[in-house]
Amino acid sequence: MSTQTQKTYKIRKDDLVMVMTGKEKGKTGKVMSINPDKEKVLVESVNMVKSCQKPSQKMPQGGIVEKEAPLAISNVKMICGKCKVAVRVGKKLLTDGTKVRFCKKCGEVLDK
Repeated sequence: MSTQTQKTYKIRKDDLVMVMTGKEKGKTGKVMSINPDKEKVLVESVNMVKSCQKPSQKMPQGGIVEKEAPLAISNVKMICGKCKVAVRVGKKLLTDGTKVRFCKKCGEVLDK
């Protein structure tokens, strides 16, 4: 049996990202969740789809609901707080031994 390792990504929950390809190109939003198994990311107010909802206790009327659909994680880039543009992200080790993400354009540390 082979052991399967979980893939790690440079984009995390609550990061501000920009969509780089597809019909939503250029839109920005905050990451709501990441699904590493399917390599998908859910971005707030981006890639909205309409879904038919059956009547339930939460929604007694039922009807058509708009919600976010997942995007491929490869189609989004993180936005740097200093540059204010979509940038590539690198990882580096600080002198105190902590790993942090940084902007490859300006060198700004992206982790809080």
